[in-house]
Amino acid sequence: MNAVPSFDMKRQHEAIRAELDEALRRVVDSGWYILGPEVEAFEREFAAYVGTAHCIGVASGTDALTLAVRAAGVGAGDEVITVSHTAVATVAAIEMAGATPVLVDIDDRSYTIDAAQVERAITPRTRAIIPVHLYGQAADMDALMAVAKAHGLTVIEDCAQAHGARYKGRMAGTFGALATFSFYPTKNLGALGDGGAVVTNDAGLAERVRLLRQYGWRERYVSAISGMNSRLDEMQAAVLRVKLRHLDEWNAARRRIAAVYTAALENVVPPAECAGRTHVYHLYVIRSARRDALMASLKSRGIGTAIHYPLPVHLQPAYKAIAPPTGLPVTERIGREILSLPMYPELRGDEVDAVAAAVRHAIVE
Repeated sequence: MNAVPSFDMKRQHEAIRAELDEALRRVVDSGWYILGPEVEAFEREFAAYVGTAHCIGVASGTDALTLAVRAAGVGAGDEVITVSHTAVATVAAIEMAGATPVLVDIDDRSYTIDAAQVERAITPRTRAIIPVHLYGQAADMDALMAVAKAHGLTVIEDCAQAHGARYKGRMAGTFGALATFSFYPTKNLGALGDGGAVVTNDAGLAERVRLLRQYGWRERYVSAISGMNSRLDEMQAAVLRVKLRHLDEWNAARRRIAAVYTAALENVVPPAECAGRTHVYHLYVIRSARRDALMASLKSRGIGTAIHYPLPVHLQPAYKAIAPPTGLPVTERIGREILSLPMYPELRGDEVDAVAAAVRHAIVE
C-alpha cells in the first residue's frame, strides 16, 4: 500500500457522499435510466460551463471522438492528423470512424501537437485535425486554427484531460467545430463509470451527433442514418451534475498542489505552463533522464507514480503500419523521460511535501 497513492477516488467521494447519495436515490426513484431528465439537465449545465450552445452525452470519451469524426462527415478515404503521444483512444476513435490516422510530433514544452508539423503532414486526403489538450493544458489553438483555416480543415478538440482548462481566456472545447470530453472516473470531472460528451456551437452538427448516438433515430425504431448505441445513462449524468458544481474548486486545488511541487522540486523538469494557457493539472508530469531509477526509488518510499504514456501509439504493435517512416523524435524522447506524480485535489499538504522530498532525495542518490 502506497503511503501516497498516485490516485485515490474514495477521498473525493467521501467528501460529497451525501450529494451523491441524494442524486443516485433520485434516479432510482424516477424509474427512468437512459436518456432522461438527468442527462438533459447535465447536457444543459455542461454546455453552459464550457460555453457552447450544445452538449450531447454519450457512453465514453472514445465514443465521443468517434461520433464527432463521423458527424463532421469524415470517414473512409479521409485522413485525420493527430498525435502519437496520447491515450490510444484518440487514434482508435479515428479508425472506428473509418478514417486514417496521420501521426505528427509534439512541442517539447507543452507535449501537445506541433502546428508546424501539422502543416507539413497535410495531403489532398486530409480532412480534419484532432489536437489533444494533454495533462490539463490546451494546445496552441491560435496556430492550429490558422493552419486549419488556410487548408479548409475541420478541428475536433480532444478535451478528455482538460475540463476547465483555458486558452487566452477561452475554455478548451470552444475553438473547433466540435470538441469531446471523457468522464472516466479519474478525470478532473469523472463519473462512477464510463461517460463522455460532444460539445459544439453548430446546431446541425449537434443534431447529427444525437442521431448517431442512438441508431440514427429521429423516431423510435426508425433509423434515418446509420448510427450506433452510445448513450450516457441517468446514473452517470446525475453523478456528473453533482461533481460539476465542485469542478472549479477542485481545479483550483490541483493548481495549488502543482505550484508547491514546482517550487520544491529540483533536478527534474517540471510541467511548463505556457503563456496564455490555464493549466488544470489533470496530471503533474515531470521529466528526468533517470526516469526509471527515479520511479523505482519513489516506489520504495511508498510514493505512487505512473507513466502517461510509456509507449507512443506509433510504436505499439497494432499501429506500426501508420508509424511515420522517420519516427517522431520528440514524442519518443519524451516517452522515455516522463513520470506522473500523485495529483488529485484531496492530497494533503504533508503528502505533497513528502512527494517532493522523495523526488529530491532520489535524484541525489
